Amino acid sequence: MVKQVRRVLLKHPRDAFIDQNTINRQYSELNYSIAPNFELACKHYDLFLDLIKSFGPEIHFLPASDTSIDSIYTHDPCIVTNGGVIISNMGKTQRFNEPSEIEKYFRSIEVPILGHIKEPGTLEGGDIIWIDERTVAVGEGYRSNSQGIDQFKHLLGDIVDIVIPVPLPHWTGPEDCLHLMSNISPIDHDLYLVYSRLLPVSFRKYLLDRKIQLIEVPDEEYASMGCNVLTMGNRKVIMIEGNPITQNKLENEDVDVHTYDGTEISLKGAGGPTCLTRPFLRYNQ
Repeated sequence: MVKQVRRVLLKHPRDAFIDQNTINRQYSELNYSIAPNFELACKHYDLFLDLIKSFGPEIHFLPASDTSIDSIYTHDPCIVTNGGVIISNMGKTQRFNEPSEIEKYFRSIEVPILGHIKEPGTLEGGDIIWIDERTVAVGEGYRSNSQGIDQFKHLLGDIVDIVIPVPLPHWTGPEDCLHLMSNISPIDHDLYLVYSRLLPVSFRKYLLDRKIQLIEVPDEEYASMGCNVLTMGNRKVIMIEGNPITQNKLENEDVDVHTYDGTEISLKGAGGPTCLTRPFLRYNQ
């Protein structure tokens, strides 16, 4: 999860948001704080895209489809494993048809599909954190349930040794977006960015017992998504601008921080840089 990103799947707002009328029809039902401005979103995304390109990965784009404006957040409809891609069953019902679009695209480029999460199970990519190659943590909350986690374990089989369910709090309720990755961003194998107020004590202690250093996001930068940071590899990260305390803490640990304007493409829809991207190949040379 912290190795260098080599291949990544994105969806431009031109193909996810479509136009301002589509945004205006959907944003409230999807629990956006306010309607994104389509033109500004496209401009901000192009700058975000330039930032992704600067790290040199092979970039793939999902095409326009009949999915909702949430489809800009390509991370959630699948889980990438060493044995292939697991296709999600979304906990947010308005996103029900995104996994099939992801599967169709991956099959078109011959990325292997390991399996599917099926009803009554739900599982979303934002609830998955790979601790190492053989250990994975899974958030259990409103987006990913126990049945989905059980199916996930079965599909993984001997690909992993340990699957750790991590209970998530009610927080602001089922309509809001609270994934495990809302509260944890791995920066390096031994350095994580966390918001400890929303972590179970047992899981936080587990991370510390593994000698993982935890950088704490302050309360005043949690709502501005200071904890949602995308690791591109080699301690180089992308985060939303406007979180100076968190950025300074990262830089004090020799992390190379790059920022973007997330006003239209992140903050209004509660999807940070990890949500906007689906890395599907990572390795270090």
